[in-house]
Amino acid sequence: MHPKTLSLTRRAAIAAAVAAAALPALAQEKVVFATNWRAQAGHGGFYQAVADGTYKKYGLDVEIQQGGPQVNNRPMLPIGKIDFLMTGNLLLTFDQIKNGVPVTVVGAIFQKDPQAIIAHPGQGYDKWEDLKKAPVVLVSKDGQFSFWQWMKADWGFRDEQLKPYTFNLGPFLADKKSVQQGYSISEPINVRRQAGFDPKVFLLADQGFSTYSTTIETRTQLVREKPEVVRKFMEASIVGWYNYLYGDRTAANALIKKDNPDMSDEYIEASVKLMKDLEIVDSGEALTKGIGAMSEARIKDFHDKMVKAGLYKPGEVDLSKVATTQFVNKGVGLDVRKQLTGK
Repeated sequence: MHPKTLSLTRRAAIAAAVAAAALPALAQEKVVFATNWRAQAGHGGFYQAVADGTYKKYGLDVEIQQGGPQVNNRPMLPIGKIDFLMTGNLLLTFDQIKNGVPVTVVGAIFQKDPQAIIAHPGQGYDKWEDLKKAPVVLVSKDGQFSFWQWMKADWGFRDEQLKPYTFNLGPFLADKKSVQQGYSISEPINVRRQAGFDPKVFLLADQGFSTYSTTIETRTQLVREKPEVVRKFMEASIVGWYNYLYGDRTAANALIKKDNPDMSDEYIEASVKLMKDLEIVDSGEALTKGIGAMSEARIKDFHDKMVKAGLYKPGEVDLSKVATTQFVNKGVGLDVRKQLTGK
């Protein structure tokens, strides 16, 4: 072979090798994931998967689009502006299915809904049933048409107790006998900051409000046409959550604070502690099947309770369309948890 020809051949081989090496970067699938509120510890695992490169290892280029009081990301999902949406709980998906919107839940990051009723200590509210004698229960408008109906149907709370909660702690702090709704991984921190005491926290989840929370919705079209993208996103997110809860979350917290400057390291760490203490994420089915775990039986149980509470009519929600378990329940990330915690 002529030396010049050999040189050209070698150069071509080197160029091909360089191109091949660049393929993984070029092959990154762009994914837009939207949350339902401003960045916080409750979104930590997703930011962790961005910060430590987990999404990239799975071949995904993930953009997190945060929600907020002036942002409604929900309609962006069915029209294809976003690929995955973090929702509050199953009620939101029930509504979508009832209205014929082609979406489905592909995983549930929180085994327990963080929604709670908080009370002043030392006021005789030692157990959940004691709250029924509270003269005032502060509940937001959304709560009045959702979990409050369940509280009445299953536990005997009365509309006479009800007063509107406007997301201002003032009325609750001023009246020690009052109780109010609260997000259990944030409201106790705010009470401590403003009033210097730790409120009693009663998780609705511990009283039978069996919805999953921080559920991940996507379009049914994406599940059908790009199941590998859905699988990669869910598995990378799950790994991200284990690393966030039990590993070094410094870089993820920096991204959270970048998106939401109102967050501080102290607040984030207090929220993470509450997530662990209240077993919001890593409990129940997640202990053996991995974070994100779901079951059809539990979804049906929650649905039936909401029918009993009058939120839906029997047969109004096609449960076969609410969720799919094909991307969870595989034990993904349990090895990561063991490496980080030893158990």
